[in-house]
Amino acid sequence: MAVGVVPNFVKFLNPASVGPTTLRFPTHRKSVVARNSNARELSSSAAGSLSVKDKNALPGKPEADVVVIGSGIGGLSCAALLARYQQDVLLLESHDLPGGAAHSFDIKGYKFDSGPSLFSGLQSRGPQANPLAQVLDALGESLPCATYDSWMVYIPEGEFLSRIGPTEFFKDLEKYASPNAVREWKKLLDAILPLSGAAMALPPLSIRGDLGVISTAGARYAPSLLKSFIQMGPQGALGATKLLRPFSEIIDSLELKDPFIRNWVDLLSFLLAGVKTNGILSAEMIYMFAEWYKPGCCLEYPLDGSAAIVDALVRGLKKFGGRLSLNSHVENIVVENDRAIGVKLRSGQFIRAKKAVVSNASMWDTLKLLPKEAVPKSYAERINKTPQCESFMHLHLGFDAEGIRKDLGIHHIVVNDWERGVDADQNVVLISVPSVLSPNLAPPGKHVLHAYMPGTEPFELWEGLDRRSPEYRNLKAARSEVMWKAVERALGPGFSRDKCEVKLVGSPLTHQRFLRRNRGTYGPAIEAGKGTFPGHSTPIPQLYCCGDSTFPGIGVPAVAASGAIVANSLVSVSQHSQLLDAIGI
Repeated sequence: MAVGVVPNFVKFLNPASVGPTTLRFPTHRKSVVARNSNARELSSSAAGSLSVKDKNALPGKPEADVVVIGSGIGGLSCAALLARYQQDVLLLESHDLPGGAAHSFDIKGYKFDSGPSLFSGLQSRGPQANPLAQVLDALGESLPCATYDSWMVYIPEGEFLSRIGPTEFFKDLEKYASPNAVREWKKLLDAILPLSGAAMALPPLSIRGDLGVISTAGARYAPSLLKSFIQMGPQGALGATKLLRPFSEIIDSLELKDPFIRNWVDLLSFLLAGVKTNGILSAEMIYMFAEWYKPGCCLEYPLDGSAAIVDALVRGLKKFGGRLSLNSHVENIVVENDRAIGVKLRSGQFIRAKKAVVSNASMWDTLKLLPKEAVPKSYAERINKTPQCESFMHLHLGFDAEGIRKDLGIHHIVVNDWERGVDADQNVVLISVPSVLSPNLAPPGKHVLHAYMPGTEPFELWEGLDRRSPEYRNLKAARSEVMWKAVERALGPGFSRDKCEVKLVGSPLTHQRFLRRNRGTYGPAIEAGKGTFPGHSTPIPQLYCCGDSTFPGIGVPAVAASGAIVANSLVSVSQHSQLLDAIGI
């Protein structure tokens, strides 16, 4: 799934829920990253990837100020910032690699991304930067990236190279759509780009989940917010009131009717957040338009893949004395006197949390970790009634580059049928070939490829199947065929599935098993205007949640923002303000 872009303005309205910067770091505590139970210690190599050394025990004492469950991007962002705030933090990960859905894995020298592959704003700096970029800035970590400005699109009307930027897409519309589509696209940009000032007025890192937000966000950035409204004028300010409404309402108010424009904006929305325009906040789409259709804009891919993001966050955690324990499966969150006081591992070990427990697991998986008697009935019912996005199908391939065209791009998007909708199953396939930008991800002369159908594969088709059964293997072969055909279309006649050195098909059961996601889901299916993502506190004191089950929602920037909000909320307003001063926002 494309990485989501999180608007700053929306985070201020719902608080519940650059070059290198010189930072004055506090005195570093000794850091430990270890594997529990015949585990191996992780260390950062010169290349930025993680190597391992033998280590047998939980790192350090079995207690911390804050215990974080799960090392997805949200949990890593939260834990690393807490360490930056000089909190004693212990991050527990059930698997033998950190990163959650953003982790990478290596097979026969091919380094595969397991999840997100389309990124922008990773190297941005300043008040309007991507939330993940602000977290990395606070940690003093950089993320080298390759840049590009287009992706291939295969749609019922034909195929073309879609380019971002203020003028290039007009040329595509003239060639592949109609003069009316050109007029409507211009009308859309003219209407929404002036609103981007309001959508980007508040730095993501300034948000916290308590009344301290009045100081760290409200008072601190009120002048810039007011200035953005004045610059928009009466009409723009009126339009800004729609930022927290579905983007489809803006499209309808502009009377945009061209089928290509309607379908294209639905596709962009789906790439951003896994929903069509009737389910995404206008603020999110406006932020994305500002990022992708401004002069000089570009897309980015981290050298070394999504693992580079995970490595950077782990380095930041270690730098400030934070601890990460792998192969440490949390069996239960321990509640005593109605407060979360720690966790119990599958090994039976109890780890005390003196200040808080933070869960980066999904809302449904977090609920399973809690004793039933400690959970208010209304809270449990709300979680169980929250609709879920569907799951994923994945195709990971390693193959020889011989015969593949030299100008192959990194990203390819295949839409089989507009009428079914971009969110229909077996309809949209996303393909990433990151080795075209980062050759080190594959052996010399080879390519690594990840194709996937994001958040559209029904779990019901797979539920209860034995993963070792012929029935399961046959279903994987049948349901993956649409991905194979999309890959063959994108790579051309020089590609042969028979010559692939690595062939891996992932199903919703794979998603459920390796990512420990309830029903293999992508996250809550909460539509804009019909519901809001939960905040980060819970009815149980000292228990907090971050990740894609919490505000501001799904996507790498969103979960990084959620982790930052929780970390900020667990320290004083003074500490929070000092951090904002240190990174110059």
